[in-house]
Amino acid sequence: MKLTLGFSPCPNDTFIFDALIHNKIDTEGLEFDVYFDDVETLNQKALKGELDITKLSFHAFAYVANQYALLDAGSALGFGVGPLLISKKEFKGELSSNLKVGIPGKYTTANFLLGIAYPQLQNKEIMVFSEIESALLEEKIDLGLIIHENRFTYQDKGLNKIVDLGDYWEKLTGCAIPLGGIVINRNLDREIQLKVNRLVRQSVEYAFAHPKSCIEFIRQHAQEMDEAVMYKHIELYVNKYSINLGNEGRKAIDTLFDLAQERNLIPAVKRNLYI
Repeated sequence: MKLTLGFSPCPNDTFIFDALIHNKIDTEGLEFDVYFDDVETLNQKALKGELDITKLSFHAFAYVANQYALLDAGSALGFGVGPLLISKKEFKGELSSNLKVGIPGKYTTANFLLGIAYPQLQNKEIMVFSEIESALLEEKIDLGLIIHENRFTYQDKGLNKIVDLGDYWEKLTGCAIPLGGIVINRNLDREIQLKVNRLVRQSVEYAFAHPKSCIEFIRQHAQEMDEAVMYKHIELYVNKYSINLGNEGRKAIDTLFDLAQERNLIPAVKRNLYI
């Protein structure tokens, strides 16, 4: 059986899925057509129901939870891994509502957190996450909301951190920050859903056991990143929650959804989120 699978070219995703798509583990008769896209493109594809299995932001998941269920394996949650709000100029005091913010996507968890912390910042421009730093340097935007490997590169370009929204979330809730997860179409047989979850978990476990085995695949898709930065990226975003959400991971996700629904930032979700 062949299934469509979408994930980003970022090191954490290529690390997680390398063993699965390159048959380093037994895929139990499943094959995968792989689509590499940035997170907001994956969010949009999920909204259209285009893929059988896909990575997506937890913010976007709220809009497709009736069609997709969340796997226990493959998610990106953690402490100290949140999006950063940065700038070229230094700002002191309250951020004015007329400031233009470059965001990595309407349905990203980063944008959701920005809405909680700075509800006045509504002048937003959606950009590919990797272009936000350049837009700041060229003064096309006043503020930038950065994710992924840009956490490790903005200072080298002379940009300034205004706030770590992950730290903001942790102080607000005491939970790990849920960034993205792997979902599967609910129309697939339950047996297939459980099999995919099992295979993704095995793929993560294989990567942890053989971290150098996927370096070429990671490097092939990483954007201008040296090996040290690639592994720093992986260490931040791939952890125990990527193997199994567990009670802590589910609590963090449930807290995110409850808080978002209380503030009318997402629609009410009527189905169980998990497989």
